[in-house]
Amino acid sequence: MINQVTLVGRLTRDPELRVTQEGTSVTNVTIAVGRSFRNQAGEYETDFVQCIFWKKTAENTVHYCRKGSLIGIMGRIQTRNYENQEGKRVYVTEVIAEYVKFLDPKKTEQSIP
Repeated sequence: MINQVTLVGRLTRDPELRVTQEGTSVTNVTIAVGRSFRNQAGEYETDFVQCIFWKKTAENTVHYCRKGSLIGIMGRIQTRNYENQEGKRVYVTEVIAEYVKFLDPKKTEQSIP
């Protein structure tokens, strides 16, 4: 079976680092990925994809990226479900990042606000 995803998009908010009870670093981000075709109104639409970064990838993303940062991701799709407080079944599809590339140019000491 093949389960591989490649995305290039921008972070929709600043990433925040969390640590699991086992001590593993993790961050959840949303990537805005523009579609490559126009809709009936002639506009480009955007998909907002939930992604999870683990360990050093999570730490580096939190340290080097901010809202609007352009990143490339290679990973796999994972689905899960749970029952919410109202008793309804909620289905979640997310990308587990296995490789992340920061695509914005490096900032120099002078260009950092």
